[in-house]
Amino acid sequence: MDPAALSLLLSPEGWALLGALPPYDEDRAMAVSERLRREGVDPALVAAALTQSRLRTRARAKFSDFADGMLFTPEGLEQATRLTVAARHAQRYAVAGCERVADLTCGLGGDAMAMAALGLRVLATDVDELTAALATVNLRHFPDAEVRHGDGLALDLTAEGVDGVFADPARRTAGGRRRHDPASYAPPLDDVLAVRAEVPALGVKVGPAIPHDLVPADAEAQWVSVDGDVVEAGLWFGPLAPEGPGHSALLLGEGGATTVRTPDGGLDAPDVGRVGAYLHEPDGAVIRAGLVAMVAEQVHGRLVDPTIAYVTSDSLVATPLATSYRVLDVMPFGVKRLRTALRERGVGRLTIKKRGTAVVPEQLRKQLDLRGEVDATVVLTRVAGAQSAILVERV
Repeated sequence: MDPAALSLLLSPEGWALLGALPPYDEDRAMAVSERLRREGVDPALVAAALTQSRLRTRARAKFSDFADGMLFTPEGLEQATRLTVAARHAQRYAVAGCERVADLTCGLGGDAMAMAALGLRVLATDVDELTAALATVNLRHFPDAEVRHGDGLALDLTAEGVDGVFADPARRTAGGRRRHDPASYAPPLDDVLAVRAEVPALGVKVGPAIPHDLVPADAEAQWVSVDGDVVEAGLWFGPLAPEGPGHSALLLGEGGATTVRTPDGGLDAPDVGRVGAYLHEPDGAVIRAGLVAMVAEQVHGRLVDPTIAYVTSDSLVATPLATSYRVLDVMPFGVKRLRTALRERGVGRLTIKKRGTAVVPEQLRKQLDLRGEVDATVVLTRVAGAQSAILVERV
């Protein structure tokens, strides 16, 4: 979006058009566009409104019904925090007793919205003028949320009365490629971390692939998954980490929220052994947080390989930290052998899960030449160092 498109959307005609559009349908978008142009609507406004309609449809996965009253850019939506996760962020500041929080890199304003909804006074800044303008629109219903265009790191936080700080540095290049090195974030992670010398209550959203050795010793590092997908990691300092430094995982889903963290004294390395009657796949946030041993402890199990995050057990013990499967067969991996086993079972639709193997699922599926009506799942991994295939069914 450019400033001209934003001006068109914020005009009375533009805002009315955006609110009147039907739910976005890719197959009907061209017809809707042509109809509006025949009715005399400015083609530039039509294009801008349909683009926002498409983005709002995508944004519902993160913002639910709130998306219908917001404005987006593709890049901003990509990095925006889901409201369910942003609410958890905001809760930390409220519990810590913060009253005025500075969001130094507010983007489209998702985290600032969640904070303002909890009654926190928010000062939101962004270095990109258009992004700051969109955040202003998205935060318009919150009188205690102020948006400024500028460098958040240049703020005099003491003079502003700020007692809590949040930052979500950009982790993509202009071309859309992910920045995995925290030094290449915009702003760099070290620059953001320096803020805690002035305001100890600092929270920073980082990429979930951040190496453990780059996590500051005074941080609670928490990896977050939503419905099994790892969406972020956060670094929390001072009063925002009331249990002190360590690693934790937050699992959000239809069943609610589960939080686990490294216990005092750490975790013993789990045993390694044969594949038992059940296979457990730890949630990605649990794996990222280094808490697979906790899964093994809960299910009274062991690892199938010392380098692989699959846990096996001889009896079924339910845990919210992993997805559990009943083991149907275990075999050395080989295309011919696996093809024969699947045909004997009449498998025609196969879910392929992999860890610790270079096999490309789509290429393997073609080689297997599946025929039949049965659904099945195969796990390709290493068992005691050997490439193996484990046929399973979800419990």
